[in-house]
Amino acid sequence: MGNILDGIVNKKINRRNFLKASAIGAASLTLPGCSSNTLTNAGVDATAANNEGEWITAGCWHNCGGRCLNKALVVDGVVVRQKTDDTHPDSPDYPQQRGCHRGRSQRHQVFGADRLKYPMKRKNWEPGGGNKELRGKDEWVRISWDEALDLVAKELKRIKEKHGNKSILGTSRLLNYYGGGLVRWGSSSSGAWGVVQECMTGFFSWKANDRPDWRNAKLIVMWGANPARSNLGNPTYNFMQAKKAGAKFIFVDPYITPSVKTLADKHIPCRPGTDTALLLGMAYHMIENNLQDQDFLDRCTLGFDKDHMPEGVDPKENFKDYVLGTYDGVPKTPEWASEICGTDPKLIREFATEVATTKPVIFNSSFAPSRTYRGQQYCQAFLTVGWMTGNVGKPGSGVWTMNYAANQGYGGKTLVKGGGRGLPPVVNPLFPDATYGAYDGYRWANPTNPDANGMSYCETYDAILKGEYTGTGGRGKVPCDIRLIWLVRDGSGYNFLNQSSGINKGIEAFRKVDFVVTNDIVLSSISKYADIVLPTTTEWEKEGKIYQGNPEAIFINQKVVEPLFEAKTEEWMDRELAKRLGLNADEIYPITEKQQFFNSLAGAEVIGGDGETYESLVTITEKDIQEWGVQGKPQLGKMALNDLMEQGVYQVERTPGDKLTVIQGEDFVKDPVANPLTTKSGKLEIHCQALSDKIASYGLTTVPPIAMYQPPLDGFEDTFEDWKNKKKGKYPFQLVTIHYGRRSHSVFDNIPQLREAYPQDFAMNTRDGQALGLKDGDTVLIESEYGKCIRPLTLTETLMPGVVTLGEGAWVEMDDKTGIDKAGATNVLCGARLSGQGEEPWNTTIVRIEKYMGEPLKADALWEQRIIL
Repeated sequence: MGNILDGIVNKKINRRNFLKASAIGAASLTLPGCSSNTLTNAGVDATAANNEGEWITAGCWHNCGGRCLNKALVVDGVVVRQKTDDTHPDSPDYPQQRGCHRGRSQRHQVFGADRLKYPMKRKNWEPGGGNKELRGKDEWVRISWDEALDLVAKELKRIKEKHGNKSILGTSRLLNYYGGGLVRWGSSSSGAWGVVQECMTGFFSWKANDRPDWRNAKLIVMWGANPARSNLGNPTYNFMQAKKAGAKFIFVDPYITPSVKTLADKHIPCRPGTDTALLLGMAYHMIENNLQDQDFLDRCTLGFDKDHMPEGVDPKENFKDYVLGTYDGVPKTPEWASEICGTDPKLIREFATEVATTKPVIFNSSFAPSRTYRGQQYCQAFLTVGWMTGNVGKPGSGVWTMNYAANQGYGGKTLVKGGGRGLPPVVNPLFPDATYGAYDGYRWANPTNPDANGMSYCETYDAILKGEYTGTGGRGKVPCDIRLIWLVRDGSGYNFLNQSSGINKGIEAFRKVDFVVTNDIVLSSISKYADIVLPTTTEWEKEGKIYQGNPEAIFINQKVVEPLFEAKTEEWMDRELAKRLGLNADEIYPITEKQQFFNSLAGAEVIGGDGETYESLVTITEKDIQEWGVQGKPQLGKMALNDLMEQGVYQVERTPGDKLTVIQGEDFVKDPVANPLTTKSGKLEIHCQALSDKIASYGLTTVPPIAMYQPPLDGFEDTFEDWKNKKKGKYPFQLVTIHYGRRSHSVFDNIPQLREAYPQDFAMNTRDGQALGLKDGDTVLIESEYGKCIRPLTLTETLMPGVVTLGEGAWVEMDDKTGIDKAGATNVLCGARLSGQGEEPWNTTIVRIEKYMGEPLKADALWEQRIIL
């Protein structure tokens, strides 16, 4: 394990110093152990001076999507420093892939005092559940790997034989071979966008012009986007290049975010969940003043007006007449919109005029505004208003949503990509559409499949507690009897108890089933409520993999250190369990983890100089194959295998005028007949019956075929007891659950240094706070229909009145006696509403606020870590 780590693990010191070690600042090193120790910075420097060490590419495996370059200096098996991209000089065309504060804290995850070290069993668990009410608060008992695996296998067998595979909630390669389980499906990150993009655009607006072309825009609209927090790495830097080239930025958001402060020339405030109303008010002004690009609408779209409707559809269903109020008697004027969205009517008109008359414009949406109840209506309205400007298929223009992970600020072709790992897919017999693992049901798009057994994310807990779920494809309620929650899954960030709406109901559901098994690197929220927890390796302790970054780069994550304590890989766990279940482990995993990594390197490709064809990236020799101890064939590529491993990144250098630039939709706009889209009509569908029909087939909610404003449940209108007279109700504030600097979703919430830098404050408008008699720093009670939490208060003028905000992803710390979460876990407050294609409606949540009369919270950075054994 190395001289440093051996000395620390074997040294006997007291618990107090061990806790001090894990809480010490970023300049020092934290190490786990049965005892504790503080390794000072001076000690690290001295060790590094005496031992040259090795810089190894160390992947960021969390789900922000940045996939930046992260390197670790390893001395005697311990990471003593990290650094980021210094492989080439930095420039706007060829930017370094720099890591953020979260990625640079990764060593505190791997070597943190709270790493899980050994298999653990809940003290009061026994087959069948034991004392289930103690889940989340029971003591933990260390057990051996053999005992843990025997218990897991026996309980899995018992439940399968007695109740069948449909009593199991979960999925993995092993479980799929063992008959499968029920799948949770829906849409989290991308909200309501998936089916909308499929049906209205044929995924046309899921893509964008590539990065250099953004500098040709005169105006860039960022709707609900905050890349400075949501997409750390290069996206904000790329936007700054567009700004330097002359682009004006307009941000639409209820909050003056760090991105607004950095980039915006204008900020348009809009209440959460009311964006559709704002867009309809803009459309009214554009139609009233004949500002729409009628030629583009006539040639490239269907459904804007009565003369351009899909065949067989009532002409009265057109979008234009709906906006004008021709048939419903409600013109969607800026004044009408303002009452709902809170944006001044004059500002709505100015915004609409500027978007309609400026050429070229990039009209760009994030996913956040569609993470609402019936979020499809926002997606429909955003696309429709964007298309009304005609900014499609031309340099410096576009209408799209490209805020997913590293693709914010990027577009065009994938210029470099890793190869496949070589493992054959394993279909879940109970959900044939799913083959991948823990995220099998994400953005599932086949709701008419009668063989799909599972429920939407937001219905999981009701399915466990009530014994039924909504069957898609018109099946109605389907009975179920879930006995086992199976979460032996790849990676370390899948934490659905914490990250799905309705945590209180989730805890109740977890305490009902017979058995909960997880694997984890720390005692995260979901593992805290388990019965058996298996310690897994971090990505730094595995053979390696290729991470796809933005379209211009890939990153090589290598094994940085040997597994700590008794941590094992998920594949090792699956193989050992397979033996106990009578399965053939070699059939489940026919090739080794090292062979999988090698395959992905050998299959990596980079685009050629013609901008069309791809060629092998890596040169591999017979000597390489022998040294790796794998199967393969020699090949020629652009870079030697050893050089790629040493550099850790391959990035395609961009130059002005290269052949790699893509203008999304250029051919379609020039000739829609000759270059049809994959929609039903071949055009962009403003009126889209296919969307309406498909959403209905999920069985949750419905959506009309054109963009219409329908007040969402738990939205702005529900903050009123009497909407007509504007009398506020029990829950008068709207909560926005923002991405927060401390975490990537729930990952990193356990890192003391990040807790100190980002204290998880609850923010509200200064005037709102003063009206309630609150002051900065007060501990406040935040309560919704679904739960309550406490947090320190920050008063600010950066939020719209009536809007409050709290960073998503904090690890719930529930007081069972009071029912109060002290961590500020937003899903304690968010309701598990069933909507659309199973999107989580996090940003339509309403709450009330009052001063907390109990003991004030101490800073999160001072809380005891979840250190077990």
